[in-house]
Amino acid sequence: MTEHDLEERLIDIETAIANQDRIIEDLNQVVIAQGKIIDKLEKQNKYLLDMVNQETVKPLSEETPPPHY
Repeated sequence: MTEHDLEERLIDIETAIANQDRIIEDLNQVVIAQGKIIDKLEKQNKYLLDMVNQETVKPLSEETPPPHY
């Protein structure tokens, strides 16, 4: 291998590593965003479960029909 071939190979390797770094960072941002969504959904789920446990929300079968029925 010539010095020129080695230099081209090194540039190709550095380019591949830079692309992998970018992809990893992009994926990390997706994971962070999903984590925030999961946290929000867990809070909403807990709130709704608390509402059901406090009987604030009744199952549809137990709801009284509106007056116009």
